[in-house]
Amino acid sequence: MSTTIHPANTNPLPVDYAVLDQVSNAKHYNPHEVLGGHLMEGKDAGQVTIRVLRPMAKSVIITTLDGDWATYHEFNGIFTTVIPAEKTDDGWTVPDYRVFADYGDGRSATEDDPYRYLPTLGDLDIYLFGEGRHERLWEMLGARVLHYDDPMGDVTGTAFSVWAPNAHAVRVVGDFNDWDGRRHAMRELGTSGVWELFVPGVGDGARYKFEILNANNEWKQKADPMERSHEIPPATASIVVESVHEWEDGAWMDRRVKTDPHAGPVSIYEVHAGSWKQGLSYLDMADELVPYVKKMGFTHVEFLPLEEHPFTGSWGYQVTGYYGADSRFGTPDDFKALVDAFHRAGIGVIMDWVPAHFPKDDFALGRFDGTPLYEDPDPLRGEHPDWGTYVFNFGRNEVRNFLVANASFWLDEYHIDALRVDAVSSMLYLDYSREPGQWRPNIYGGRENLEAIDFLKEATATAYKNNPGIMMIAEESTAWPGVTAPTDAGGLGFGLKWNMGWMHDTLEYLHETPINRQYHHNEITFSMVYAYSEHYVLPISHDEVVYGKGSLYGKMPGDGWQKYAGVRALFAYQWAHPGKNLTFMGNEIAQWGEWNYNESIDWDALNWDDHKGVQHLVADLNAFYRESPALWSQDFDPAGFQWLTSDDNEHDTLSFMRIGKDGEELVVVVNFAGTAWQDYQVPLPKGGKWVEALTTDDERYGGSGIHNTDITAVKGEYHSRDWSAKITVPALGALFLKPEQ
Repeated sequence: MSTTIHPANTNPLPVDYAVLDQVSNAKHYNPHEVLGGHLMEGKDAGQVTIRVLRPMAKSVIITTLDGDWATYHEFNGIFTTVIPAEKTDDGWTVPDYRVFADYGDGRSATEDDPYRYLPTLGDLDIYLFGEGRHERLWEMLGARVLHYDDPMGDVTGTAFSVWAPNAHAVRVVGDFNDWDGRRHAMRELGTSGVWELFVPGVGDGARYKFEILNANNEWKQKADPMERSHEIPPATASIVVESVHEWEDGAWMDRRVKTDPHAGPVSIYEVHAGSWKQGLSYLDMADELVPYVKKMGFTHVEFLPLEEHPFTGSWGYQVTGYYGADSRFGTPDDFKALVDAFHRAGIGVIMDWVPAHFPKDDFALGRFDGTPLYEDPDPLRGEHPDWGTYVFNFGRNEVRNFLVANASFWLDEYHIDALRVDAVSSMLYLDYSREPGQWRPNIYGGRENLEAIDFLKEATATAYKNNPGIMMIAEESTAWPGVTAPTDAGGLGFGLKWNMGWMHDTLEYLHETPINRQYHHNEITFSMVYAYSEHYVLPISHDEVVYGKGSLYGKMPGDGWQKYAGVRALFAYQWAHPGKNLTFMGNEIAQWGEWNYNESIDWDALNWDDHKGVQHLVADLNAFYRESPALWSQDFDPAGFQWLTSDDNEHDTLSFMRIGKDGEELVVVVNFAGTAWQDYQVPLPKGGKWVEALTTDDERYGGSGIHNTDITAVKGEYHSRDWSAKITVPALGALFLKPEQ
């Protein structure tokens, strides 16, 4: 600031005092019409009226490269003056300037003026959002750190933008303005309902909220729906993020684009980040979880939701910040570093995604602008009675866009390899968990949620189109047809679907004591009746080892040895069955107790050999699985499976063959009885020598050590096969046999 200050010019462009009153109280829908620099015309051409709002300031000076100008206090914290315009080849323009404010108590500040900046959003952005087709919405809305070259010095600031169409006014509050929104009122861009403001000087790490004068004329502070990060709950402010992570997974991403993961081996380790080992950050997980998953041989890790959520006890399934990485474990860049580490270790990353519902917390999406904005306004469609949460208004363009873009955001911005979509059934059916009279039929009188169906199709199609090599996985528990059928064939367009029927029937069967299983044999074979109706994942998930259901070990009947053997047999059967595989953390060590999100996995169990044996088996199963195309290359083709014996309920034994696309053959025999069977005759597809490739009864897994070392197929029809062999099948054990090379 120079020592010479030009006196204030008191002949600015006139503004009605009613408008000045609204602007000074940050209630005007377009404060940029008044504040900032405005070229004057006619006899005053070549001059600029400047108005700035500095509540409580004693004096304000406007500083340019050509000099300093005093202002006068015009109205309620608005300071005004007139300065020379800058001459350019195209005419007059507003010069760059800064604002010096003296508050008279020893406090003063020189700041840039948010109201001298043009909108940071273009007409195309606004149009696409209104149409519901802005596929990179995270580059339009939220808090985006921008950098500008400026004659008075480079500028770093944050462009804030938010959709609140029924708001009377919106302002940004944060630790950069002492949570006083009067100085940072936003402008509404046309009739789009989008409000925008660029705030210079605000950067990475700043805390903020949107303060909304809502449809009910109440001021409410709301977290940013597009926030990238959030204060650690129970604090509720959003945090500005400027990512500086440099990805090192180029080789993985190059392969991803060229590879169809649905056709390859998929064995998933499902993880709740907060309780795998309590107290770990994202960076700690990169050091501990990544090498563990690699050592265990899983192809993918799947995280329970890691979007921002206020209530830890929801396990992440009640999301408030759909674009924010869970701050409990670190920054967004820390999470990127974790994904990066998994990729460099050759492991894919799956994340649970929850577009079915959201909680009613007052700081978040619910009644965002005083109206049902994100939620369906129909009370018979807008709430989930089971969960006490709101249901999205899937038929509204902007809401659908918010969710469709969110799926692509995680796949693109964070290099996530697959999304497992939670509670799909609750979206498909209007009467989901509702009694008669508690739901409203669709326009055709049916129970299908037509808008949600269209949303799911758009989400899957957009995700696959924009991110080749990813997977979209549905957790869908009904017989809805075509969940994994292409959208152009009338399907929902998912790549995989959780096989909840297999999970239920298998666990029910194994709950029976071995002596009773012969009377429930159809439960263990029924899955093959519909195994190819969809492209399935076989899950033994977190939902099955919590809330009194017991651990996987605890589900097994019998004494300790039988329980461990039962767990081993289940793993082998699951990995051998057509479909991809998923197990929840703790299952792989057969921990005694069920999962508790407030406690770590019972790692102490590994002090006992039986638990280490199960863990060793799972690692070996994963290695054997990945090396055996017969177990995965035709998961979704009936040609990849043949029963050898499906009806041997007297022995509680199954035998079947898995066949690879190149003709690889693998015979699987699973004995769910508590007794070993000697001289057990198994049909085989061809003669010659066969070898035992893996048995769950090996002593290193905690088994009894029964092995078959000389298996020769004998000619003679048996169970419609021309060859068979007699083997010993261990109690509660599984064998994998393959032709001798």
